[in-house]
Amino acid sequence: MKRRDFLVLLGSSLIANPGAAQQVTPRRIGFLRVGPPPPIYIGGFQEGLHEQGLIETRDFVIEYALAQSAAQIAETAVQLARTQPDIIIAAGTPSVFPARDAAGPIPVVFVATFDPVAAGLVPSLARPGGNVTGLTTISGDLVAKRLELIKEFLPTFTKIAILVRESSPTAPQYIQQSRFAAEKLGFELQVLTERHPSDLEKLLVAARASDALVVGDDTEFTTFRTKIAELAITNKVPTIHGLREMVDAGGLIAYGASFHDLYRRAASHVKKILVEGMRPGDLPIEQPSKFEFVVSMRTAQALGLNVPPTHLARADEVIE
Repeated sequence: MKRRDFLVLLGSSLIANPGAAQQVTPRRIGFLRVGPPPPIYIGGFQEGLHEQGLIETRDFVIEYALAQSAAQIAETAVQLARTQPDIIIAAGTPSVFPARDAAGPIPVVFVATFDPVAAGLVPSLARPGGNVTGLTTISGDLVAKRLELIKEFLPTFTKIAILVRESSPTAPQYIQQSRFAAEKLGFELQVLTERHPSDLEKLLVAARASDALVVGDDTEFTTFRTKIAELAITNKVPTIHGLREMVDAGGLIAYGASFHDLYRRAASHVKKILVEGMRPGDLPIEQPSKFEFVVSMRTAQALGLNVPPTHLARADEVIE
């Protein structure tokens, strides 16, 4: 992979003491992710940096290290670490372990959809230790909530498929939680496993054997969100997601943490590490505090589904 294929540079400088007359060398923020971040993510991060008193074009540079797929993220992380940024933002679950493994002494702040304790990344949320901290959705209860929404909104549905990425560290936990919730709610469960983005077309065809598809929270799926939405509508498969960005792209329903808010809050970790000199391992890993329930009436109409107005009234946002 060539350097120009994965690094995009935005400019300015980070000044520890804005009142000082002497110009200080810019501090560099490496942003590691599969595919370009949705605008709402990077917008939240930039908003958070501004709230922390760090002004773009004056206070920091961001280097985007963007892998084309999850399979390439480890190589991309190594190439980013070689440029020696002052801090790495591991954006999305696939980026977290590669960032940690490649970073060496470089601090890592992650925003991801998995339980970092259960995954073996850190010993505890309160004191993660080492060189990694961040924000997590810890989405066990959210998996059950999404299946409950299907039961409530689409009560005639009896068979549910879930889509997971085979190499994701969260896949076994997500499948286990989905099986438990499906059994409790009386759903038959179909597990669809993606090994490469090229699998998506055949997997969405396979999902037609179920009444609806729950798409796992994964950065690779977010990257290919428009393709997933188009395939789902073509195959008449209603989709449920954890990220509102998937509904913006054409999915049916989303319920989950606000990633705009999570990335905004990640900026506080960046300031504490780069400006205040705190160690990542001393900063507690934070959980979501803001959740969103979004429904696309446009997609419901394309799928021929009738969503009762009383149910729509509960949504935080309805996309017409």
